[in-house]
Amino acid sequence: MPKGYARYALAVMVGINFLNYMDRYVPTAVSPIIQKEFHLSDTSVGLLASSFLVIYAVCALPFGYWADRGIRKVVIGTGVTIWSIATLFTGLAQNFTQLFLSRAMVGIGEASYYPAGTSLLGDYFPKASRGRAMSIWGAGTAFGIAVGFIGGGLIADAFGWRAAFYVVAIPGILFAVLAFTLREPLRGSAEARGPKVERTHAASFSNFVGLLKIPTLRLTIIAQIFLFFVLAADVSWLPIYMVRHFAIKTSTASTISGGLVVVGGLIGTLGGGWVADWRARKSAKGNLEVGLAGFLVASVSVGLAILAPSLTLFVPVFLISVVALYLYNGPFTAIGQNVVPPSLRASAVVLTLFTAHLLGDSWSPAAVGFLSDRLGSLQLALLLTSTPLLLIASLFTFLALRTIEHDTTSMEDTWAAGKTEELPV
Repeated sequence: MPKGYARYALAVMVGINFLNYMDRYVPTAVSPIIQKEFHLSDTSVGLLASSFLVIYAVCALPFGYWADRGIRKVVIGTGVTIWSIATLFTGLAQNFTQLFLSRAMVGIGEASYYPAGTSLLGDYFPKASRGRAMSIWGAGTAFGIAVGFIGGGLIADAFGWRAAFYVVAIPGILFAVLAFTLREPLRGSAEARGPKVERTHAASFSNFVGLLKIPTLRLTIIAQIFLFFVLAADVSWLPIYMVRHFAIKTSTASTISGGLVVVGGLIGTLGGGWVADWRARKSAKGNLEVGLAGFLVASVSVGLAILAPSLTLFVPVFLISVVALYLYNGPFTAIGQNVVPPSLRASAVVLTLFTAHLLGDSWSPAAVGFLSDRLGSLQLALLLTSTPLLLIASLFTFLALRTIEHDTTSMEDTWAAGKTEELPV
């Protein structure tokens, strides 16, 4: 398939990822207004975020199975359609129950997109440029979060919080159509050795569970459990924390939050992918080294940001934290493709999503809200759950340095031998 078309497919996927995260963080931007209108406790606000994440993690299982056995572009298009329609219903919600259910429905749609999308791009781009491709794809995350924060806050101030959801939903239908019309690459198309196949039947319960026997994949999943807890909790509570701690307006807090995420996220995501691909030319450890460095820096800077006494100090320190936290994005996505055969790449993504989201971020916004209610301090709740968990994520990433080279070579040898439905050993 021509390189130009691969770039076009990547552009479509970046656009979908942008909408994915814009939709996901509009509720965060308008959460102070929703909390006031519906008289919600911090625990209830946290449950709204958790409702999405729990359903997102659970529904990734059947959609990932479908992606490894079926046509991935159809899986992606279906998911984008579902979440766009569900977003419209969020804007129509009249009580907490309706908000909760509509956000859960959004989780169903978004669960179908990421596993299939990762597998699709893995067959468009070879290992040598996979980290950069995944990082460019991940850049849509930073833009989406930023526009969700900034746009959501500004639209909510001007036209009400419901309008923010209507505006977000409309572009999703267009990108759903674009997804349905993408060309479907053969599995293994980007591999230097081995077969190129249209479909396989490798996706099965035994192989799904067997993926945990790949040490590098297992260790990076565990690291992401602790990372995702921190990411979801800190980002979900950021606008409310800034409104309370620095006595600023919701629109100001959402604008600052969005600016920090887009600048820091872009620097971290794109920089992490480029550095990791450069390091990976000498050693397969490059992707892990970049992620590890980011986790260690963030474990210090996040704590300092939370303790910052003024907005002037908070902004630059939190920006450093965002850059550091997003360094892992492209490299870790590439690792999940490099150590797993093309026939099971969507399953590997699902395993990561299911485990890391269900055990990590699915309950973290609610947990921090619960701690905040009990301790009487959102600041203390965030501090107790950030630095320690990032250090644990660093530990498991460090342990994976011992296995990454063997696991990468083993996958390549297994696929080159034509064993398209077997796990590497």
